[in-house]
Amino acid sequence: QVQQVESGGGSVQAGGSLRLSCAASGYSISTICMGWFRQAPGKEREAVGIIGILGSTRYADSVKGRFAISKDNAKNTLYLQMNSLKPEDTGMYYCVRSSCGALTPRFNDWGQGTQVTVSS
Repeated sequence: QVQQVESGGGSVQAGGSLRLSCAASGYSISTICMGWFRQAPGKEREAVGIIGILGSTRYADSVKGRFAISKDNAKNTLYLQMNSLKPEDTGMYYCVRSSCGALTPRFNDWGQGTQVTVSS
């Protein structure tokens, strides 16, 4: 069964850091591009960034220089390191199999997400 389980969210003050994890099952993340996406209340879901099969990354302009995506193929787990957090980073964060060439999801099998709340 294809599934992603996100964890690691929480409440932090602006300027703080969080590290999110995404445990995938039903497929191997070593063979597919993966992405992080987020959705703030009342807004559409947006891309945070993607990581390619060989580990190359691409980010949305809003998080460049602050966020970093990595993965552990042996653990079949994706990570999102978030530094210098801003209140506008608040939202539900999801991981999903993504396109390799664009900041878009490839499949719509979204998990439950993990909530990130940044206070000013």
